[in-house]
Amino acid sequence: MTQPEPKDFKTFLFPRHRYYGQVKPENLVFNANLQEFAQKVTYISCLETGGKISPSEAYEQIQVLWKQLELSKKELGIGVNTENDSLNERLMKDNDS
Repeated sequence: MTQPEPKDFKTFLFPRHRYYGQVKPENLVFNANLQEFAQKVTYISCLETGGKISPSEAYEQIQVLWKQLELSKKELGIGVNTENDSLNERLMKDNDS
């Protein structure tokens, strides 16, 4: 049996999908980060489902990944001072009241 080419193997393990949103450098970087987050969450979920890691360990790992994604969003300035964010913030405040 032949070994797969390294490029094909990497593509299989870490698939990337096309970006159809507004083309700005920060959006493209965040999209790549988001895809990486989704891929890692999938791996963690599979490990937990297969009994290789505990549910609490899976939760902690996903929580760390989420915080990294949030930091990435903040550093890239995604969603800063947009009308939608202002509306979402107002809705969230209304729901908390």
